[in-house]
Amino acid sequence: MATHAHTHHEHSGESLIDAARESLVASGEQWTSMRSDVFEELARHDRPASAYDIADNLSAKRGKRVAPNSVYRILDLFVSNNLALRVESSNAYLANSHPGCTHDCIFLVCDECGEATHIDNDDISSKVRGVAKSANFSTRRPIIEIRGICASCS
Repeated sequence: MATHAHTHHEHSGESLIDAARESLVASGEQWTSMRSDVFEELARHDRPASAYDIADNLSAKRGKRVAPNSVYRILDLFVSNNLALRVESSNAYLANSHPGCTHDCIFLVCDECGEATHIDNDDISSKVRGVAKSANFSTRRPIIEIRGICASCS
């Protein structure tokens, strides 16, 4: 079982924000100041962040209340444009370090510290898609979460 090694660039910091903006604009969407602020806040987190965490931090930064519903709408836009990844079991989000990339999501989620490691494994993804196809089910984007304890916590 081979884990997919990315041959494209893993972005971080300003490079990540620039790549996200370019990807969103290329898809026909606008990169507004609020979307920029939400993405920057999301990108600074090492662990999955909830819309409430992001809204609270942005409220403090902006000096006025930012509604979690507004943040949810922006995060949904980011997920649909592959700028962010959603950890379903914790309803939290991670910035996609390679915006626009459409690999299936496989997360290793630590029950102790909350860390979610995103891995790509084309063998597993193709098998999951194959099982769905054999059941006459059309997949959009499989998300697999494996709960357990990370190396740091074990």
